[in-house]
Formats: sequence, structure tokens, C-alpha cells
Amino acid sequence: MAILQAVVIGIHVLLSLGLILLILLHSGRGGGLSEAFGGGLGASMGGSTVAERNLSRLTVITVLGFATTTIALIWILA
Repeated sequence: MAILQAVVIGIHVLLSLGLILLILLHSGRGGGLSEAFGGGLGASMGGSTVAERNLSRLTVITVLGFATTTIALIWILA
């Protein structure tokens, strides 16, 4: 059980770091870090770009993985 716990904690830490990175990449009011990678070009046209939609999808998938590992950790440690 200790190996399973260590694996789930490792995945949980990686997902949390990835989630922080993905949230910082989103463009907000100030533009965010996505402008540094060319995300500001499509935002001036008024529509969402393919990169923004893919970033949103990847963020949602990461959030679902984070929630799953959180529930798994609760179940394992209880």
C-alpha cells in the first residue's frame, strides 16, 4: 500500500505543478503569460484562437486528474 500511496502522491504533485503552469498561461485582463508566446495576436481580433481553446481543454483535463488523485488520496489514507 505504501508504493501505491507514493505513486499517487507523485502524480498529484506533478498535476498540481502542471495546473499552476496552465493557469498562469491563460490570458486574463492583463494578458497573462500567453502573450509572451504569441497568444495576444489572436485576442486582438475578438475571437478565441485554437491555442486558447486547446489550453482550456488541457486545463480541464488536468483539473479532472487533480480531482481524481485527491479523491484517491482520501480513499488511500483513510
